[in-house]
Amino acid sequence: MAYVSMGEAHRRITEYLNRFCDSVSYQDSSTLCRLLSFSSNSAPLLSLADALNVFQDASSLIRQSDKFSEYGEILAHLFRSLQSYRIGNLVEAYLAYEKFANAFVQEFRNWESAWALEALYVVCYEIRILAEKADKELTSNGKSPEKLKAAGSLLMKVFGVLAGKGPKRVGALYVTCQLFKTYFKLGTVNLCRSVIRSIETARIFDFEEFPRRDKVTYMYYTGRLEVFNENFPAADTKLSYALQHCIPRRDRNIRMILKYLIPVKLSLGIIPKDELLQNYNLHEYIKIVQALKKGDLRLLRHALQEHEDRFLRSGVYLVLEKLELQVYQRLMKKIYIIQKLSDPARAHQLKLEVIAKALRWLEMDMDLDEVECIMTILIYKNLVKGYLAHKNKVVVLSKQDPFPKLNGKPVGS
Repeated sequence: MAYVSMGEAHRRITEYLNRFCDSVSYQDSSTLCRLLSFSSNSAPLLSLADALNVFQDASSLIRQSDKFSEYGEILAHLFRSLQSYRIGNLVEAYLAYEKFANAFVQEFRNWESAWALEALYVVCYEIRILAEKADKELTSNGKSPEKLKAAGSLLMKVFGVLAGKGPKRVGALYVTCQLFKTYFKLGTVNLCRSVIRSIETARIFDFEEFPRRDKVTYMYYTGRLEVFNENFPAADTKLSYALQHCIPRRDRNIRMILKYLIPVKLSLGIIPKDELLQNYNLHEYIKIVQALKKGDLRLLRHALQEHEDRFLRSGVYLVLEKLELQVYQRLMKKIYIIQKLSDPARAHQLKLEVIAKALRWLEMDMDLDEVECIMTILIYKNLVKGYLAHKNKVVVLSKQDPFPKLNGKPVGS
């Protein structure tokens, strides 16, 4: 931290106060955004923070001018937050920023036009980021992390301000996305339902009028929720929308979407191309795709084990584990094709012992009762058309389309 004289500190603080008040007076949203964005760690804000920590009585400067004092409550809390942020006291920084945010939202409510929407977005983003950092500080000090939960309550208040009629309502989706990020981080995704209901059922919202960025984020998170609910057709629709409307050069965002869309597509029987996995560094799915193509249960289980931590963190492990049924189907189809070449007349009759031998070759040691159980499930889930001749230990396949394609439908639908 460079030395700052008292005179220089006074100049920096006064300059900031003038810029803040002028940006509000002239409705200059872009300048106001830069003045509120702590996490950017911009040089002007850091130099202001140094000045504030030298000139300890900035409140007196605010009170001395009618121009500044009009926004005194907003600015005083903002300065305290910036001071604490600069010296690394993140809990105090959050608490002060929360007070600033409440005062700013009240002021925003009184402005008739939506000129400051982008600045409000910055406030919503910063309150979430500061809350996450404050919770890390609390955790490291052995205290209960609680600031992100408080930030969620504040964001709901902002959502209420924007959810009414008028030009400000277009900001509701951005705040909704910040709420999603908060709830996913907290593990309270059930709280997403109320805001989703407001967006998707309220007549005042036309989804297509929202900014592209917010629509993509919204569809990404609601798609993830559908994955957790195992509603794969809905997840496919939402995540596919996010992918199609994502800016093409945003590789990181595309990869994030594909991490969930690929398991959904696989569950619906749709196999991604190898180039897609390579281009977006999704190597964890390569062996899973190979296992589905080959009917290799051993390969699938090894792939799940190899990337278990990653799949568990993403919340897709159970989705991928259920692909075993499709792998079994593919294996049965291979046995059927081989048998058809050697004995066409009996191709539709698969002996359980033959299936058991194929599984043993894949290091899956199962007795005939276990094999029969698996075949029963495959028939029940409509992955195999036919019936079990229990007495003869044979699966009798239908002579027409014995291995139905999913055609975009979940297993068992």
